[in-house]
Amino acid sequence: MLINDSTITSSDNKAKVRKNMYDSGLMIGHFEPLHLGQMRSILDAAGQAKTLHIVIMLHPSPHPDFTITLQDKARWLQMACANLPFIHIHTTHEIELPLHEHFADVSIDVASSNAKLRRLTEALDLSAETVLFVADNHPLAQPDTHEQLLLQVATTPLQSEFNSYAIAQNPVAHWSAIHPQARGDYTKTVAIVGGESSGKTTLVHKLANYYGASFVLEMGRLYVGTDLGGSEVGLQYSDYGPIVLNHAQAIRDAVTNATAPITIVDTDFVTTQAFCEEYEGRTHPFVAACIDEFRLDHTLMLDNNTPWVDDGMRSLGTPEARGRFEQRLVDIFARHGIEPHMIDQPDYDARYQQALLFIDQHIYGKKP
Repeated sequence: MLINDSTITSSDNKAKVRKNMYDSGLMIGHFEPLHLGQMRSILDAAGQAKTLHIVIMLHPSPHPDFTITLQDKARWLQMACANLPFIHIHTTHEIELPLHEHFADVSIDVASSNAKLRRLTEALDLSAETVLFVADNHPLAQPDTHEQLLLQVATTPLQSEFNSYAIAQNPVAHWSAIHPQARGDYTKTVAIVGGESSGKTTLVHKLANYYGASFVLEMGRLYVGTDLGGSEVGLQYSDYGPIVLNHAQAIRDAVTNATAPITIVDTDFVTTQAFCEEYEGRTHPFVAACIDEFRLDHTLMLDNNTPWVDDGMRSLGTPEARGRFEQRLVDIFARHGIEPHMIDQPDYDARYQQALLFIDQHIYGKKP
């Protein structure tokens, strides 16, 4: 591609970068996931430019365990920079950036780079004086390269403690490096389900403590306490909608504020549907819609083979009732295409160990 000489800043002006205050700056990246090192680079660039434009692009090799959209990444940065009005966030599907594990021996196609910069500056209506910000060690910062670029180049300090390539390849192992605004998209929800007195709540608290994870309490039980006076005597068909809405919001809050790569959920929407069918004799269509819309990542189902304990709110204590309810859960899972992982040990500690093994393998990627 031929470039108009008048659009290229002279090499004298692109000598060693000084900490000037530029009118307009540009940063480009994948930001998948957004991590603290990238945020520090953004803040450094923002200290050098009156207005900073950040362009987010698709990742060329997205992680197979996480579905991240451009809109997700835009939301992370918009939220992180919400109180920094001089930072403007943009996305594009049209321009791709290569992915490098390291910059050693990386060659730059100047013509291609200039073509991409021209398209971006035209699309964003940026002035020819806009400065492109890159890390100190970036190939574009090398004198023999940046002298040929359409835009002047400025650098931000290298964040050597943060390896963007390694974080993208294994975000779970680099959880602490991920920016808090992005962590909600990198935590996996694990529902603990089962019949009454199967040890769900105790297991939830043990797992949350083990992993340092956020957790969601059983919403049906909370609802009975807050809206029905502590007894299920007044529970009726119209209560199941509010129960699942409250549960969905509680899950969203826990995921948004995730403290670990796993978020534990006490019971799920399938369990709420099972209780509705058990007590009301019919399926609740809104609960059914929530089962499909608010999918959890993993479900651990506890077998009803532990002693039944009457806590004043339980009513399905006979072997027949417990077996019927468990089968109802299985049927509803099948109806919605959900395959729970069965925890079948009758010993409570053995159940805990089974759950740890599953989570370590399927979320943390540990070998058995």
